[in-house]
Amino acid sequence: MLIGYARVSKADGSQVVDLQIDALKRAGVNEKHIYRDQASGKSEDRPGLAACLKALRKGDMLIVWKLDRLGRDLRHLVNTVQDLTEREIGFRVLSGQGANIDTTTSSGKLVFGIFAALSEFERELIRERTIAGLKAARARGRKGGRKYVLTKSQVRLAEAAMGKRDTHVGDLCKELGISRPTLYRYVSPKGKIRSAGKQVLERI
Repeated sequence: MLIGYARVSKADGSQVVDLQIDALKRAGVNEKHIYRDQASGKSEDRPGLAACLKALRKGDMLIVWKLDRLGRDLRHLVNTVQDLTEREIGFRVLSGQGANIDTTTSSGKLVFGIFAALSEFERELIRERTIAGLKAARARGRKGGRKYVLTKSQVRLAEAAMGKRDTHVGDLCKELGISRPTLYRYVSPKGKIRSAGKQVLERI
């Protein structure tokens, strides 16, 4: 079965998905098998993509209009397609720079292999730069590591607020100036302190 995925970045109506839908239909995808999202390419919250990946079965083919419609970045793209390959699901790109990618063909596999190699190269560069940066920081007497977004008092506030049933998570996030995923790194939905929160509270 052919399954299509389409995404536009803006949800205010200034971008439309019609062009992608028409291209997918011309490629043989039934419109009822096209999943859609209105979200930034960097956004992790894409329910249409999640439903699309869940619906795919062995022997199916996922088709997108352009390569950048699928992945948040190169690493996410490579991981997603590799997962499809392991599930014996094909992947095809209709236009743009990735138009030669069709993982059911030998040439398509070769092209995607280049993308995978670039992704691995990118990871190694980031790793090397991080290690070099930490060494340089230690040489200057500074400790490296992640900077914490919340202060001790904010973590305690989040802990108390999340422990109450009537707390509106969205309002709490606005008050703290953070996103929901960031909040949940510090405190669980039931108000339990998580690892990031514990590390903030244990700081001298």
